[in-house]
Amino acid sequence: PKQRRHSSCACCEGKRTAMSDFYSAYPSQPEQRHGASSSGAGGNSTGGAPFYGQGGFGQQQQGNGSASASSSSYGAYGGAQQSWQQQPLAPEKPSNNGTMEGSYSNQPAQQPLFDPSMAAAAMTSVAAQGFTPDAMFGQGQKLVEGFLDKSTARFIPGLDLFMRTLRVYFAVDNRFVKGKAQRVLFPFVYKDWARLEDQATTPSDNNIAYCPPVQDINAFDLYIPLMTLITYVLLCALCYGTAGEFNPEVLPDVTTKCFLTQILEVLAIRGGFFAMHAPVKLLDLFSVTGYKYLGLSINMLVGLLFSHLGWGYRGYYGTFLWTASAVSYFMLKTMANNIPRVVAATGPKREFMVLGFAASQFVTMWFVSQTKFLD
Repeated sequence: PKQRRHSSCACCEGKRTAMSDFYSAYPSQPEQRHGASSSGAGGNSTGGAPFYGQGGFGQQQQGNGSASASSSSYGAYGGAQQSWQQQPLAPEKPSNNGTMEGSYSNQPAQQPLFDPSMAAAAMTSVAAQGFTPDAMFGQGQKLVEGFLDKSTARFIPGLDLFMRTLRVYFAVDNRFVKGKAQRVLFPFVYKDWARLEDQATTPSDNNIAYCPPVQDINAFDLYIPLMTLITYVLLCALCYGTAGEFNPEVLPDVTTKCFLTQILEVLAIRGGFFAMHAPVKLLDLFSVTGYKYLGLSINMLVGLLFSHLGWGYRGYYGTFLWTASAVSYFMLKTMANNIPRVVAATGPKREFMVLGFAASQFVTMWFVSQTKFLD
């Protein structure tokens, strides 16, 4: 049996008025209804009419329980017709590069830091040249340059410029290493100490561009200082080990002592250049003061060999007299050919500074010597 409607009842009329007032406060957020209206199945709803009329929205409902076909238009605001039906979102699909297509599809894929094809090409080129040392060095240098260009050097400010500057000091080959070692250990037989100017590079800010070490035997490098420092530290550890006094702290202790001594020496020499108003690069000073480790390595090696005969101290300091004198003379000739002839008149004398720089090599080589357990 159908329930009796009280459409004309005062209580129902009050409820409809309250609902109309409630919904009229939210004209821009219409409630989406599913199915038939709230007045019952098969009936036409008139209670929501005040709500749909607030914002100028017109709605036409069909009876007999069918869903209301909404055609909303911004009549009051002169806008075009717009459908209320929400379009379904397309699911994201994984792409070939591992990213999800959609809102993140425009982001470029991250490039790998190391390309295996470059290594394969380098091995093929080395094999074609017969695995010669020069070919292996050249291909290795190309791989390092390519890695630095594509790796974190691009993302750290200033690191790329520093690596490019540092790369020049490691541009060496076997001929340069052999010739430079001979000049450091036997500098008395050489007469030519002037550096070659790079004619292909245009000088800037009155700074002369010099050839890299691979082209000039008198150029400064950091390969020999670094390798000889590592060799000297390992020989000191061997000296401690043969005496039964080795511990893991030997390696960092010797390295720290050598490096801090060299830093203080570089700062002192840099102060002398500043007093003379002469330009100089810090990496050049680290290079020229690092050749002492070649002499220290030879001293320690001879001391270890003579220690089996009980002449460890004698062998070490006998060799020390030669190597320290050679390194000091090498510093003398190097500084004499790299410090400008004309310096500030109010500063120290150029000749005294050159002699002081040379004498510093003798003192620092004695200070960092490790002869405690040679005998």
